[in-house]
Amino acid sequence: MAVQHWAETLKKAKKTALIADGKRKVHYLFEDGNEMSEEYDLKTDELVLRKWRHKTTLGGHGEWTWEVGETNPNGLTSDLIKESSSNPLFMRKDTKTSFQWRVRNISYPIEVYSVSAEPTERCCVIRTSNKKYYKKFSIPDLDRCQLPLESAALSFTHANNTLIISYKKPKEILTLEQELLGELKKLKGTSEGDIDCKTQ
Repeated sequence: MAVQHWAETLKKAKKTALIADGKRKVHYLFEDGNEMSEEYDLKTDELVLRKWRHKTTLGGHGEWTWEVGETNPNGLTSDLIKESSSNPLFMRKDTKTSFQWRVRNISYPIEVYSVSAEPTERCCVIRTSNKKYYKKFSIPDLDRCQLPLESAALSFTHANNTLIISYKKPKEILTLEQELLGELKKLKGTSEGDIDCKTQ
């Protein structure tokens, strides 16, 4: 089963933990050379950040790509040009029971939005009836575990100029996350200052 395969991949990865800024930061180095970095809130155990770095074809390190959390919390892009604060900003921020995405700076009334699951394309689509916003996004967690995309698990709401899309986590994912969290809590987490910089 694919869920078990992903669970085994996580178990086999070389993990380094660091406790800092009220977060448990975990770095994974997988057997294929790819890396994943996660941050969990120490109080709530919620995942606040997950990013990946894949090996390049020449064996070097690629750029980090964000899966969960804000790409640039300070609003700065890599070339230090500030993003316009009025543009819609799409980001993922999960809860314990749902995968969740937020589109900030989007002020249309709720009846303008439609959010659908496209199981054959393995993605979700946000559309507006006024044709002002369109976004396709996948749920990598479901893809890694080869779990189906269920329309019934998808819901959305709108408040404070933010569209919030939720996808109820399947029980297989909830079980996997609980097991992983148990493993991570057993890791000897160093405090900031006594960690080898190379593992950051």
